[in-house]
Amino acid sequence: MRTVPELFSLLQNELSTRAYYKEPQELYDPINYIMKIGGKRLRPILLLMAYELFDSSVENGLPAAYAIEIFHNFTLVHDDIMDEANLRRGKDTVHHKYDINTGILSGDVMLIYAYQSLMELQENKAIKAILNVFNEVAIGVCEGQQMDMNFETRDDVQLEEYLKMIQLKTAVLLGGAMQIGALAAGASTEDAQHAYEFGVNTGIAFQLQDDLLDSFGDPEKFGKKVGGDIIQNKKTYLVLKSLELADDVTKTELLYLMSTTNMEEVKKVEAVKAIFTKLDIPNQTSEIKKLYQEKAFDHLNKISVPDEKKQRIKVLAEEMLGREE
Repeated sequence: MRTVPELFSLLQNELSTRAYYKEPQELYDPINYIMKIGGKRLRPILLLMAYELFDSSVENGLPAAYAIEIFHNFTLVHDDIMDEANLRRGKDTVHHKYDINTGILSGDVMLIYAYQSLMELQENKAIKAILNVFNEVAIGVCEGQQMDMNFETRDDVQLEEYLKMIQLKTAVLLGGAMQIGALAAGASTEDAQHAYEFGVNTGIAFQLQDDLLDSFGDPEKFGKKVGGDIIQNKKTYLVLKSLELADDVTKTELLYLMSTTNMEEVKKVEAVKAIFTKLDIPNQTSEIKKLYQEKAFDHLNKISVPDEKKQRIKVLAEEMLGREE
């Protein structure tokens, strides 16, 4: 079985062979740009790892891996437009480098190429199931994005809603990638479903950890500015759990802090973090993250292939969920 670096290299070669050098250049240059500016390629690598659980000819899974990666980048292009973001992976976002109309149109054609790549599997017996999974995932991602935007103007968001939102916006693509990889390699419906559940629960755990690291992580190890979510008044798990547990005075203080734009950023971050610490939110977030991680590994254990085949996936998940806080 191939190592993660080997799968990454295989995938990078696939991406380079699928670069778009045709007219109109203004449509395709932005696609080549976003696909080349980095990223961990985690979703397509997990797809290939799931494929290899059931079939050693992992090259046959590359069209599906490419479809997942170009779809993921399509969502980033459109999300950046909606968020009015100027940077992605430390580089200009597509709409900032080019323009908004180009970002919309190039994103649209990326989605079509995702389907075109999946159709390269048309001789595969599971093609109908694969397309059904992809469609459900794509719809879920859009639903999750809309929920996230709705939360920006609501002050009554509940924890259950937040967990549902991150499941749709972030986690279902991880789960769907693994389910598609398993199905493409001939896995049973039951095994493919366990692969999906492993990916979804890992994705939720990863996002909860990301919420925690955003406030309490080491900026050099985390790779982002600590406190960014607080500064942007995002309703993360930490904020919603605090509102659930806080007394009236603390709740009023937190609501004020998470709505004001007239406070020095450093002071605002420290004040909100002090509330989190007082309510023991970091430990509670870590505990629920662990619950989702345990659910993920339970589903991984139920996939009916030898344990040694699943070890690489387990190690990768542990590395993802074991970043220093």
